[in-house]
Amino acid sequence: MKTTAKFTVLHRTLHWVMALAMMILFATGFLRMTWMSKSTVVSVLSETAETKSLLKDQMVGIAKSIQAPMWEWHELFAHIMIITIVVRIVYMLTKGIRFPKPFGSGISVKERLQGMVYVYFYAFVLVQGATGIIMEKGLFQSFQDTAESIHKLGLYLFPIFIVLHLAGIVLAEHTTKKGIVSNMIGGDNS
Repeated sequence: MKTTAKFTVLHRTLHWVMALAMMILFATGFLRMTWMSKSTVVSVLSETAETKSLLKDQMVGIAKSIQAPMWEWHELFAHIMIITIVVRIVYMLTKGIRFPKPFGSGISVKERLQGMVYVYFYAFVLVQGATGIIMEKGLFQSFQDTAESIHKLGLYLFPIFIVLHLAGIVLAEHTTKKGIVSNMIGGDNS
C-alpha cells in the first residue's frame, strides 16, 4: 500500500541540494581536522628530505596553501546550505508542511522519533551555521574558541543524523510510507 505524500520538484531539489552540501561540508571539515590538518601536512613536510631545510613557519604556510581550495569549497557550500535551509523553511511555512511535534501528546512512537530527528536536524544546522558565521566574520571575539569547539563537534554529530535519517527511511518503507525513497528521487510515480 502506497501512502506517501507527493514531493514537489522544489521540495526534492531542496532536499538533495542540502544532502550534497552537507556531504561536502562534512568531507572538507573531516579532511581539515584529520589527514589534511596543518599539523599532519607539516609533519609530512618535515620528514621529506627536500623540505627538511624549511622553517616551521614556511611549512605552515605551505599547509595553509594546500588547505585553501578545500576551505573555499567549505565556505561556498556553507553559504549554499544556509540559503537552501532558509528557502526550505519559507517553503514549508507557505505550503503548511509540518513535521510531527516530538513532545506533543497523542502521537505514535514513530512520529515522536521522526519529530525528534527533525528537531535534531534543524538545531544541528542552526548551530553549525551560527558558529561558522561567528568564526568566518570574527564576531564575539571572546567566544571564538568556544564557537570553533562547538563547530568541530559537528564532525561527530553529523554521522548520528545520517544514521537516524537512514533508519527513519527504512522504518517508513516498512510501515505506512512505502515508496518514500522513489518519491524523493523521482517524484510521485502513481
